Amino acid sequence: MGAALALTGASAASAETIAVTNFTLIDGRGGAAVPNSSMIITDGRIIWVGPASQARTPPDAVVVDLTGKFVTPGFIDTHIHLGNTHDLVQKEEFFTRENVEKDLSTYAAYGFTSVAIMGTDKDLIFSVRKQQRASRPTMARLYTSGQGIVFHGGYGGVPGINTPVATPREAAAVVDAQAAKGADYIKFWLDDELHSMPKMPPQISQAVIDAAHRNGLKAFAHIFYLEDARRLTDQGIDGFVHSVRDADIDPALLRDMKAKGTVQVAATLSREAAMFAYGRHAPQLDDPFFRQSTSPETLRQLDSPERQKQVSSAPVFPELPKFFERAKANFKKLADAGLPFGAGTDSGPPGRVAGYSGHWEMELMVAAGVTPAQALHAATGGAAKILGAQDIGTLERAKWADFVVLDADPLQNILNTRKISAVYIAGRRVPSVAP
Repeated sequence: MGAALALTGASAASAETIAVTNFTLIDGRGGAAVPNSSMIITDGRIIWVGPASQARTPPDAVVVDLTGKFVTPGFIDTHIHLGNTHDLVQKEEFFTRENVEKDLSTYAAYGFTSVAIMGTDKDLIFSVRKQQRASRPTMARLYTSGQGIVFHGGYGGVPGINTPVATPREAAAVVDAQAAKGADYIKFWLDDELHSMPKMPPQISQAVIDAAHRNGLKAFAHIFYLEDARRLTDQGIDGFVHSVRDADIDPALLRDMKAKGTVQVAATLSREAAMFAYGRHAPQLDDPFFRQSTSPETLRQLDSPERQKQVSSAPVFPELPKFFERAKANFKKLADAGLPFGAGTDSGPPGRVAGYSGHWEMELMVAAGVTPAQALHAATGGAAKILGAQDIGTLERAKWADFVVLDADPLQNILNTRKISAVYIAGRRVPSVAP
């Protein structure tokens, strides 16, 4: 976690049972907020939720009165990378348990109690996940694809972590290896970095998708081009982890996605905005909510005129705002067509910071034209459904008591997700950022 992170209320409840009372409930299922609610939690799971007037609080419960507060499920970031970045440098050698847990703690502090890592994990991630799932974690829950599939000489992955493939047989073998380790889904990259690198051919992407499905796993893809979204939809892809950014999506693609059950795992609007935001002094550099997410050295570098000039002088820089606007427009078309979507950021690489990016993502989703309720659902119940995570995402009986306490109503203003009063994971309060 960044050195500037402010911690509030880090102590965990000592009792097995807590009763959280007198709050307005936003349960993650997409419905209206319910005032005067209560929730009873035992051993980290919800055993009852409903009107405060009907609550039967056990005599040994610790009571937490949240009068005037709003409670949502813990947020879920459906596209991140973890543990590989130190300040503004990304290397495989940085992927250590210490850095992984630091990043998971930062996500949790910002209310992101679960994260989906997309293809750049070393194998130690599976031992971290095993420990989490055998206990009540005190940092963000993780879902992982292990090592994603990268085409030989092509775009994607982290050198030293991902092993490029050159044939369908090699691709299927990598998928089988990740499935054997216990991957939650499969991720691959289909991109040529603006025609500067070779792109994964159709027979290999088909092999990846088929191998994932043979192993009972969903296949998610990094895309940029409309033609690739069409191709992968035809091949049976389960979801896209970025928006189409080179062209406007058309009704035919939307119909095909709906017919095939293809979802928008993440639009990564905050990623597109971050690609050009630091070509000048970015407003978030002065925002205390942002500054808690990162180190003083990262802040210094992001605000360096030399680095800003380097970013803004890149040949592709004038195109980046156009990609961002097209991503927003295409995301809105998907939402209007009724296709499922999550809230993912592609945070983790240099300049795309943990935790804060998720709140920025929800803000940009609303700016693109969806309602605060839709954006919040995408980061809670909608995200859990996309990931197939059955015991998180909504505040219902028998699910994990992962929730965020807010000082203001996010359904009225999505920026209110930043007004964090407390974060709980498995019924225990964890360190959280100052609002």
